[in-house]
Amino acid sequence: MTTSQLVDIPRPHALDNLTDSGQLELEYARLREANKRLANQRKAMLHILADYELDRRRLVQQTERLDNSRRALLHLLKDLHRSNLRLEASRKAMIHIMGDLRETTAEIQRREQELREKQEQLVQAAKLATLGQLTTGVAHELNNPLNNIGLFVGNVIDLIDLGTPDTARMQRDLNAAIGQVVKASQIISHLRTFGRSAPTIHEEVSVKAIIVQAVSLLQEQLRLRNIDVQLELCDDDDRLVLGNAIQLEQVFLNLLTNARDALANSPRKVIQISSCVERKIIKIIVKDTG
Repeated sequence: MTTSQLVDIPRPHALDNLTDSGQLELEYARLREANKRLANQRKAMLHILADYELDRRRLVQQTERLDNSRRALLHLLKDLHRSNLRLEASRKAMIHIMGDLRETTAEIQRREQELREKQEQLVQAAKLATLGQLTTGVAHELNNPLNNIGLFVGNVIDLIDLGTPDTARMQRDLNAAIGQVVKASQIISHLRTFGRSAPTIHEEVSVKAIIVQAVSLLQEQLRLRNIDVQLELCDDDDRLVLGNAIQLEQVFLNLLTNARDALANSPRKVIQISSCVERKIIKIIVKDTG
């Protein structure tokens, strides 16, 4: 085919039907309506996409917050785990400390018991030493009642041998002998009580009575050394003190023994013991001229 030949180009079939303006208007109206629907659908799609983007951003933010919360929770769990480990270590350490404390307490109690036993042994040794020092004086104190008993009983025997029994005199001498027996028995009982090893018991005691007993034990020794003992003791019947009578007597015996030794070369030999009550305190003063 050459360039001079005409080509018959067919027209669209739709245009064949659009032969008048009314039909074109109708078709344009349909197109506009379709475009309008497409525009509305596009707007709706854009709105949906905007909502989707907003929801996506919110979801991202929530995811970030959840992730932060998860990391924070993991951190808290790690801290809690470390705290539990420290608490467990502290508990084990406390159990160990309590075990050591129980052992230490038991050891302290054992040593305290040993100390009490040693103190009691020392007190007993001191009492025995004091009894050893008192032996001479006590022998003299016992010798006098025994001599008197022998004298009184001898008088009764003489009256019986003479065949002239004087009942009244015999009864008087025998009663006197019994009195001397009681005196000797009291001395021995006092020495036995003083020298006995017994647990320390604290009770209400009279300081005045204890001082008198201590002086009576040393009375013969002091008499043989020409030592005069002067007592000025207040009445403490209503002022009893809580203590151990034997230990208190040991204290006063030691004071009297020291005063006795201090007066060995003194021309004037006097021991003064006085007591008085000041408020709720019993004040005791021991003086000598040595």
